[in-house]
Amino acid sequence: MSQPKTAGPVPEDRTAEEEQPRSPREIRLVMVGLVVTMLLAMLDNLIVGTAMPTIVHDLGGAEHLSWVVTAYTLATAASTPIWGKLGDLYGRKGTFLTSIVVFLVGSALSGLSQNMNELIGFRAVQGLGAGGLMVGVMSIMGALVPPRDRGKYQGMFAAVMALATIGGPLAGGFITDHLSWHWTFYINLPLGVVALAVVVVTLKLPKVRSTAKIDYPGAVLLTVGITSLVLITTWGGQEYAWGSKEILGLAALAAASLIAFCYVEQRAQEPMLPLGLFTNLNFTLVSIIGFIVGFVMFGSTVFLPLYQQTVQGASATNSGLLLMPMMFGMLVISLVVGQAVTKTGKYRIYPIIGTLVMTAGLLLLSTMGTGTSSFTSACWMVVLGAGMGFLMQITMLVAQNSVELKDMGVASSTATLFRTIGGSFGVALFGALFNSRVTDTMTEKLGGQATAGGGVQDPSQMSMADLRKLPENVQDAYHHAVSNGMHTVFLWGAGVAVIAIAAAFFLREVPLRGAGKDEKPAESSLEAAAV
Repeated sequence: MSQPKTAGPVPEDRTAEEEQPRSPREIRLVMVGLVVTMLLAMLDNLIVGTAMPTIVHDLGGAEHLSWVVTAYTLATAASTPIWGKLGDLYGRKGTFLTSIVVFLVGSALSGLSQNMNELIGFRAVQGLGAGGLMVGVMSIMGALVPPRDRGKYQGMFAAVMALATIGGPLAGGFITDHLSWHWTFYINLPLGVVALAVVVVTLKLPKVRSTAKIDYPGAVLLTVGITSLVLITTWGGQEYAWGSKEILGLAALAAASLIAFCYVEQRAQEPMLPLGLFTNLNFTLVSIIGFIVGFVMFGSTVFLPLYQQTVQGASATNSGLLLMPMMFGMLVISLVVGQAVTKTGKYRIYPIIGTLVMTAGLLLLSTMGTGTSSFTSACWMVVLGAGMGFLMQITMLVAQNSVELKDMGVASSTATLFRTIGGSFGVALFGALFNSRVTDTMTEKLGGQATAGGGVQDPSQMSMADLRKLPENVQDAYHHAVSNGMHTVFLWGAGVAVIAIAAAFFLREVPLRGAGKDEKPAESSLEAAAV
């Protein structure tokens, strides 16, 4: 297999030093900083989302509300691959610390915002830093711990994800009610200082000096492509119709920039994203699986609480708790799989089981109706969470095991990027399908009355207070419409998940680094999985 061109970005002793075993105590100390940083990355949007109504009331500018989220998402997605590459070129520790500092500066400035335009700009700064947080955590983990031993620590990350999903909205509501919305941003500062201090003191990695030139053309083209894709999924069906000139123009820009990016990367001295990585079958397959996991996970977390609140009458106050069954399934299975991989060194069976269980969970959720009990829907959510639990950490593990250590940052950022883009597409597609089905059902049941009664046409924006003001027959029709929307969303989700099943079956069992004294080097493992 042809390897990506390099210009000696890594000193000869770097790979050897990164492969030296760390003591369990040293790894546990570093893990404290990594876990806190991951918590920062995952909590922010969940906390801020809860506080947004209060922020809009205080700052005004409701017409720009969507940009508070969009600016952060765009900056995060666009900067993710750049942070990964910078870590490979100039050292993971320094790059990781820089991303934390940028995130904290953006958080502090966001909390000081005096108007909506300032908040949008500072959220973009915060997003730039956030792009390096998750990538830094995963690439440092990949450098410190051999893939064979990574399962021992895998449960920590699954636990952080569950804690953030459940605790984020709770924390956001508490802070907004008892302090002020400014503290939804300031809360990041003490957590970030802890993460910085722990990483500075405990993380020992070699300093790296690269003579390679940064691939600026590749970085610009990739940023334009990613930005266009995120804007398409954010604006499509909301700000602009899917067939509008704005969306079609963005699609053309995304296609042109990504095609140009591929052309530039083939000739770059040190490419931003070495395309040679995708000649590795396992790397390509887990990128596809990661995209679909993001597609399913983000889409589910957006629409499941909507069903629980509108149809089942659950309280929106503690919306994070509504997803607890799914997070429980994800956490338990992730812990079990991590330990099993560490014990056996085998992993191929878990993506296969995970994609099958995830698809089954989606099919079960598609059966929910107006009479489905909370207990039944919780059981189906556990199944979906269990399927994702088989996949969340395994996809990153296989991606990192498929590359040389010098490309650990690129592998981590690419896996993260595919999951992020998958999530954007999932929310967009699920949203379009859901709104269309709800509108059709309301029209079928109520005819012309469906357009009366204040806002039924935009079901995703229907609050419980608005719903209760509607006539009883309209409420009943809306409950059926939401149930039908859920059926369509999860049925399509299951169809997309079938692609992940196919990809999982084609994965190859490449020995994990750290499997024993006689293991093959990374290059040999790469060639074993190459097309």
